[in-house]
Amino acid sequence: MPDYIYLLENRLSPTQQNALRKVRDAARDAGMTLFLTGGAVRDLTSGFPVRDLDFSVQGNALKLKKSLEKAGATFWGDHEPSRTLFFWFPGSVRVEVSSARSEEYPKPGKPVYHWAPILEDLRRRDFTANAMAISLNEGSWGLLLDPLNGFADIEARHLRLASNYGFIEDPSRMIRAVRFSARTGWQMDERTKTRYDNAKAEGLMEQLSAYARGYELEEIAHEEDPLRTIRALEAEGWMKDLDPPWTSAKADTKDLDELNKIFIRLLMLGVNPDPSAAHLELLTAKMQPKDVANLKRLFPRRGFVEQWNNLEQSAKDLSRELLSKAAANPSAAWKLLVSHQAEAVLWLAFSSKNAQVKEKFNNFFNIWPEARQKIPTTIMSEMRITPDLPDYGNIAEALFFQFMDGKLQTEEEIRAFLAPFSPPAPPPPVVIRRPRGRRAEIKIEEDEEIETPVRNGDDESEDERELVPRGSSLLDDSVALPPKKGAVPAPAKAAPAKAAIAPTKAAPVPVKTAKGTKAAPPPAPAKAAKETQKPVVALKAPEKAPAAKTAEKPKAPEKAPAKAPAKTAAKPEPRTAAKAKAPEKKPAPQPAKPSAKKPAPKPAPKPAAKAAVKATKPQAKKSAPKPKNAPKKQASAPARKPGAAKVAPKSSAKKAAKKPAKPTRPDKKKKKR
Repeated sequence: MPDYIYLLENRLSPTQQNALRKVRDAARDAGMTLFLTGGAVRDLTSGFPVRDLDFSVQGNALKLKKSLEKAGATFWGDHEPSRTLFFWFPGSVRVEVSSARSEEYPKPGKPVYHWAPILEDLRRRDFTANAMAISLNEGSWGLLLDPLNGFADIEARHLRLASNYGFIEDPSRMIRAVRFSARTGWQMDERTKTRYDNAKAEGLMEQLSAYARGYELEEIAHEEDPLRTIRALEAEGWMKDLDPPWTSAKADTKDLDELNKIFIRLLMLGVNPDPSAAHLELLTAKMQPKDVANLKRLFPRRGFVEQWNNLEQSAKDLSRELLSKAAANPSAAWKLLVSHQAEAVLWLAFSSKNAQVKEKFNNFFNIWPEARQKIPTTIMSEMRITPDLPDYGNIAEALFFQFMDGKLQTEEEIRAFLAPFSPPAPPPPVVIRRPRGRRAEIKIEEDEEIETPVRNGDDESEDERELVPRGSSLLDDSVALPPKKGAVPAPAKAAPAKAAIAPTKAAPVPVKTAKGTKAAPPPAPAKAAKETQKPVVALKAPEKAPAAKTAEKPKAPEKAPAKAPAKTAAKPEPRTAAKAKAPEKKPAPQPAKPSAKKPAPKPAPKPAAKAAVKATKPQAKKSAPKPKNAPKKQASAPARKPGAAKVAPKSSAKKAAKKPAKPTRPDKKKKKR
């Protein structure tokens, strides 16, 4: 079963939804229960276009007349015995509001009305397909009422009588059966067909009331193809009982076809006229004026008769406005034709003989709509003007009018026109990043050099710890590095200092200060080293290290070194104890050329470092010149043996192996933090 809430919101046109809302508000203010009934529910269920709206209220529908007129509806007429009101809402919407009732027929065609609930009203109707209702009340919005199972008959495409005596009680139902069959193609079921033939044979159509007769004649004009309906009624012989002068031969068939083509083209452009008055003008084109006047007097909707009478005059008024200076521009003419009364537009487009009017209608149908294809959707998307914006439709319509008038020829003009409508760019999204955990390993680039400090107890300073990046496991005192395979374990007692300490002739290790690079003090005596130095796990020395050339003495700062450093360098081996001996035959790297540029200011050393600088200041003058930005060595590290080669860092060895010998500049080496 379909969702009738969805059908109400999507199958009805905006003007029909507006009319439904106005009727609903009026019924709620009057305290009445409102239902959508009749042909509207049938068309929503079956998929046919909704032609008009029929409402039923539980109460006196005549009390809604004033409130609906205040809401903008035009009163077209009423039928007081059945408490029925006829209205015309803006947008060509025909509305019928009646009171829920039950009917009693003491004689055929002479009903007696009794006011009853909505279910009784549905059971007294003609066919089960029309005996359905949709609730429009709070709490039951969209609820379907189908006491006679009309939904099944709609699926079966059958017309079934709601009452076994339907044709006898109201002979107009035989006319409706023929009219519905001509429009929808549905057929009467077997029992309904039998009752139809019996009622026709008895000649019950003579009992037809004047109100029912005029109502059925007017409904012919509201059909989509009224000429086919008239021919179907003539085949059954009912047109003689309705209005003998009105036949299909009196209609202008050729003009009816042309009118229907224009009607369809207007629908495609968003103009929704009601062609009923225009249909009647052509269906009675060959009738005598006297017969046409008699036909008009039979119609119950007097407002519809006035619309038919004023059809020619309304078309003339529209023609005068269309040829005025106010409608000279294409966009102005377009707005006039779209906003004007649709029935007058239809009749003017069909009947006008003026060349200028015909030209404008030709442009309206064929040329002006092509301007919609020029709407730059790509540029609009770049400027964040998307269909999600509330005013997107108005912006697109404004562009359509500009292109229609021949404006906005270049992209710059288009962007300038769209600039005021472009919304601001949205703020960048906020990204919350979780802090990364401590890395287990430190990746060192080939051109970087990190020197591992030696853990010597009190001799280790904070400046020495800064040589290792933060987050490295080398500075974690709580975790001891496991010894590598083949490493010599630290002895319990340190050996005499003479066996591990090199002579004092070795070059002192430079120390960085705030003023510059100074020479480090000479190594402490072996006794002090024995007392303060802590055993640390020794690292495995590199195997099969290539022998390097003997280190040469450093030259003056202004000259380049005579020989290139060795191609490979061995991995430095930290000292583990005073007894450990330095490896023999290790190549000593050639000192780097001092940088001529002034080094960046470094933080001032700790007081202990300052004292060491002062103590070694006289000795630094006698030593060979060192680069200003040379890496700082451990102050308490014992000197190596004479002739022993200094171990180069691993990264330097890789770099030397890849590139030819070239003196490096210490000031360009960066520490990875």
